[in-house]
Amino acid sequence: MEGIVISTFYIKSNQVDNDKIHIIGEDVNHIKNVLRYKIGDTLEVCDEFQKRYFTKIGSIFNDEIVLNIIDISLDTTESTIEITLYQGLPKSDKMDFIVQKCTELGVSRFVPILTDRVIVKIDDKNGIKKVERWGKIAEEASKQSGRQAVPIVENVNKLENIVENLSKYDIVIVPYECEKDMSLKSLLKRHDGNVKSIAVVIGPEGGFSEKDIKVLEKSCEIKKVSLGKRILRTETAGIATVSMLLYEYEL
Repeated sequence: MEGIVISTFYIKSNQVDNDKIHIIGEDVNHIKNVLRYKIGDTLEVCDEFQKRYFTKIGSIFNDEIVLNIIDISLDTTESTIEITLYQGLPKSDKMDFIVQKCTELGVSRFVPILTDRVIVKIDDKNGIKKVERWGKIAEEASKQSGRQAVPIVENVNKLENIVENLSKYDIVIVPYECEKDMSLKSLLKRHDGNVKSIAVVIGPEGGFSEKDIKVLEKSCEIKKVSLGKRILRTETAGIATVSMLLYEYEL
């Protein structure tokens, strides 16, 4: 039915021309042939500055779709806290699930890392393909959840190569099954409302080794925390941690 279809797409601001938006590239085929949208259907479009455009399809061509801008909103659905998830590379398609669900929750950036107990074998060519796949999953999850920004998925990297970046965050949280004294709840109570950026570092199947922890502790003041009495799977730990952070700082 005309005018009731709502979806979110992502553009660059240079695609905006006064009261028109020009959709190009892969999105043309997706809108026209996959979703089968018609002239008059409604689309929500976001640019890199998180400006949200409410539009209707005005024209459909072979290589371009022209949208008519109905309204513009600067209200954001993005989190007030920038959360980066450093995820120990898990087996099979678990990373797909992690990227999808943590994108829905509001994670800003994903960094897949190789730690001492990672058993996945990955080379440069395979790594590039996986990162491209995770990027597409993040984009689809952003569309589904109504986000105004698509999280960045960085290349797979070794733990020792990323630790120098951790010092830029207000808090570096490391869920660790051997931690008995500090819970995530207790840690967050110690921090005021000025926290703007958080790094969450999650181990792979088998968790972090003592070697990993020593590498992390040499880089900056990490906060090892317990997530509770039970040991969580690697694909659950990041989701649980991010959910707790959003409850504390947003809800």
